[in-house]
Amino acid sequence: MQPTATVLVYSDDSNTRAQVRLASGRRPAPDVPLVEFVECATPAAVLSELDKGGIDVCVFDGESVPMGGMGLCRQVKDEVFNCPPVLLLIGRPQDAWLATWSRAEGAVTLPVEPVEFAAALASLLRTQRLQSA
Repeated sequence: MQPTATVLVYSDDSNTRAQVRLASGRRPAPDVPLVEFVECATPAAVLSELDKGGIDVCVFDGESVPMGGMGLCRQVKDEVFNCPPVLLLIGRPQDAWLATWSRAEGAVTLPVEPVEFAAALASLLRTQRLQSA
């Protein structure tokens, strides 16, 4: 049985969640595990899933309402012990400084560009795997 990684995707927009799933595919790079997705449309659902454990990487939509992914990222970095790395989806490249403020480990712009997104997700999965070893 091949190992899998669990990726939590937070967005209030089901189309954005679908873009993330399609961009990464089953495996975003040959040297990382297969991915399984946990989709959340509300901040409460994200916190519940993180409390359960088993999440390897989070992808947060910075444009979500009523709580954007940047604010949620900062919150989970403060509140969740051993918080998984977070990849933020940002509206424009100029918002990268906000991703830094939120303490996210990575950021890519919307709409999701498959090659860029898969590379960023794979990088976080590699980092997470090294830290877990």
